[in-house]
Amino acid sequence: MFPSWNFILKEIQKHLDWFFSSCEAGLPDNHADMCRTCKLHTERLQCPAHSPCDLQPQREMEGTRIKKEGNDEKDKRDDEVVCLRRQIGLLPAVSFIIGTVVGSGIFIAPKGVLMNSGSVGLSLLVWVLCGVLSLFGALCYAELGTTFTKSGGHYTYLLETLGPLPAFLRLWVEFLFIRPAVASYVSLAFGRYVVEPFFTPCAAPTVLIRLVSILGVTFVVAVNCWSVNMASRTQVTLTFIKMFALVLIIVPGVIALAKGRTENFQNGFEVDLLTLDKLPLAFYSGLYAYGGWFYLNFITEEVINPNRNMPLAIILSIVAVTVFYVLINVAYYTMMTPAEVLLSDAVAVTFANRAFQGLAPVIPILVAISCLGALNGGFFGAPRMLFVGAREGHWPAIFSMIHIRRHTPLPAVLLLYPLVVFMLVTGEIYQLLNFASFSRWFFIALATLGMLIHRYRFPLHPRPFKVPLVIGITFTVVCFFIVGLSLYSDPWNTGQSCALTLTGVPVYYVTVYRFRLPRSCRRIFDYCSKQLQILLEVAQQEVQTY
Repeated sequence: MFPSWNFILKEIQKHLDWFFSSCEAGLPDNHADMCRTCKLHTERLQCPAHSPCDLQPQREMEGTRIKKEGNDEKDKRDDEVVCLRRQIGLLPAVSFIIGTVVGSGIFIAPKGVLMNSGSVGLSLLVWVLCGVLSLFGALCYAELGTTFTKSGGHYTYLLETLGPLPAFLRLWVEFLFIRPAVASYVSLAFGRYVVEPFFTPCAAPTVLIRLVSILGVTFVVAVNCWSVNMASRTQVTLTFIKMFALVLIIVPGVIALAKGRTENFQNGFEVDLLTLDKLPLAFYSGLYAYGGWFYLNFITEEVINPNRNMPLAIILSIVAVTVFYVLINVAYYTMMTPAEVLLSDAVAVTFANRAFQGLAPVIPILVAISCLGALNGGFFGAPRMLFVGAREGHWPAIFSMIHIRRHTPLPAVLLLYPLVVFMLVTGEIYQLLNFASFSRWFFIALATLGMLIHRYRFPLHPRPFKVPLVIGITFTVVCFFIVGLSLYSDPWNTGQSCALTLTGVPVYYVTVYRFRLPRSCRRIFDYCSKQLQILLEVAQQEVQTY
């Protein structure tokens, strides 16, 4: 006589209870905690004693309810759900944009703008126009960010409007070439401004500068791995410090201007030294100082009330940065002649030595803190692009996972760290930076072009914030014009940038479009991914956050 189904189910339940209790008793404390997390908090993160981890993204999960031993259901507490939380309000959003935009550029770039524009008046006009252009671009991205509520910035907008290949190419060139090079450059500026004051007038040791740069990168990575709240508060604090540094430069210049020191502004629009082939380089220098206005779009899923806070934060921050940048350049020219600006490698330090000798040593420290804020903003925002790319299946699934307790995209943040350290150690940075501008502006132009195409194809799609059409068209045309000028003025570096970008095409068709890796390689890759998932204590999101 066969046993009844009730008897069989009771026996299975008894063996499962014994299995779980022996797993927790026989493993170290941390693994026991992970086992409890497996049973109570997620169906995907599992300890070595359980079945293999599910590494495939699950994008259609609804609600936050789980089944427990039978048909009983229990709601999870909000702090137990594995997902990225909306913790970025208006002030952190404004601080995030300003803190990322204001880095080392405004303290160095005035030399490049003046050298290529030819006069004081034209250089100030270039700063204003770069601010207006950045505001136009930020408004276009505000529409994109409220239309497509996913994080990821450029990648998401290219994916939604132009298809997967342009999006993958943006992801490919950003994380393997551009992002590590930009982060290395900013961290080197941080290390230089920290170390050089202790060795003046001698040259600082290069090894020590790189060591301090690595320490700065390590600090920023640790903060972003530890907590989203901590990274946000760090960004707000650093932003207030760097705004204090800007005010410290502006006030003496305004006082001197009020006292009648206007000799450097007389005949400010002389065009004798202006050549049309150098004018685009002046805009490149200015736009470099404004770079970073699009970073808030990387974290759309973590912004509170994004339909309101994203456009508001973008407008407030870019207008504030433009006003501060113009006033800082005015302050520079009240204390320094154009020839002195061109001879200075660090305009802010030369200005401090001229304006207030007693506080001059403070300026390099404030510039270093400014660089640290830009570095923190980059490490906070850019990994979200990788996170979303992995969630869409364009990158290994391990990078779409977040820490089960700290709720940070730990694998995506950690990927950048060895790449940045490698570039700092080897010194292969400046060659990549030479053509980073081309790639960045090319994909920004594609994203805004995609916005216009999406408007035409889907006119009834809900758009909580809609930028005037003339602004979108103007910005797109100007971006493509900048890209075309770079092809004309610097074809070698531009060609290298195109070649590096196109190396992602065969990778896309082999690993994404049609997965053609050998079966043995897949098994090795899956095994390594599972072990990394266990080691890092990460899991897929349990709720849809977009």
